[in-house]
Amino acid sequence: MAEHGVALCPTLAAGDATTQYGGWKKGTDPEPAIIRRKRQSFAAALAAGVTIASGSDVGVFTHGDNVRELELMVAYGMPALDALRAATSVNARVLHLETQIGRVAASLQADLAAVSGDPAADMSALRQVSLVMQGGRIVRR
Repeated sequence: MAEHGVALCPTLAAGDATTQYGGWKKGTDPEPAIIRRKRQSFAAALAAGVTIASGSDVGVFTHGDNVRELELMVAYGMPALDALRAATSVNARVLHLETQIGRVAASLQADLAAVSGDPAADMSALRQVSLVMQGGRIVRR
C-alpha cells in the first residue's frame, strides 16, 4: 500500500463497537482475536509508512461519537497529531480535495470546532466541544 500510494481507512471503531454489541466487555474481558488482528494490522500499516485516513463507519455506533476512531488510532499506536491530520488534511488529500478543504488557510473552506482541552495530549478532549463554526458562522456555542 505504501509503495503504491494507497491509503488505509481502518474503521477501527466499527469493529470495536460491533464486538462490544456481541458481548465483549471492553476493559474487563480479554481482547477478542478480531480486535487483536485489527490492532496488529493497524500497527503494521503504521510501521510500513502506509497513509492512514480516518473514517469510522459511523452509524454502526451513535452519530456524533466519531471521536472513537481517533481515540482508537492513538490507543493502537498512532501519534495524536497524526490522528488529527488523518481526519483533516490527510482525508482531504486522499479525496483529492486538498485545494478546497483539510486545513485552515486563506481561500479554503473551513468548518472549525473549539474544544476544552488539548487533543494532542488527550484525544478525548474532542468530546468537549465548546464552539462550532461552519462557513465562517458560529452555529453552536
